[in-house]
Amino acid sequence: MKLRILSVGHKMPDWVQTGFEEYLKRILPMMSVELVELPPAKRSKNPSPAEILKYKHTEAQSILAAKHPKERLWLLEVKGKMLSTEQLSDKLSLAMQDGLDIALVIGGADGVSDEILQAADFKWSMSDLTLPHPLVRVILMEQLYRAMSIIHHHPYHRGG
Repeated sequence: MKLRILSVGHKMPDWVQTGFEEYLKRILPMMSVELVELPPAKRSKNPSPAEILKYKHTEAQSILAAKHPKERLWLLEVKGKMLSTEQLSDKLSLAMQDGLDIALVIGGADGVSDEILQAADFKWSMSDLTLPHPLVRVILMEQLYRAMSIIHHHPYHRGG
């Protein structure tokens, strides 16, 4: 199984890059993970609702263009399904058994378009909290690593 993180945004602070790379280094022996940074749509200071829809559409085109045809689209979405780490581990294990590749989407500052919501094979909510995009990258990688640690019986995950 290959997992690619399609993330709208760039120019992350150094601490984000450091945290992301630390978990990437740990997870690579267990699973192939790649980060694909997609440029955000250029925004005006006080966009109208119509402009926001245009931004989302532009970013949706980038997401869909970056997705490989055989990948399943998983979307980080606040209204998605909440998973415990153990449930995430089970979901990843099933994807691995089925030989599925995953494109996991972190949307832009305004969320994602209806087009992406409809295209998503799975919508995952990491939290009811509103989290800043840089922090999401690090938390996502830590949780993927923790879930893979469960699958591989690594002592990193010791339960709740």
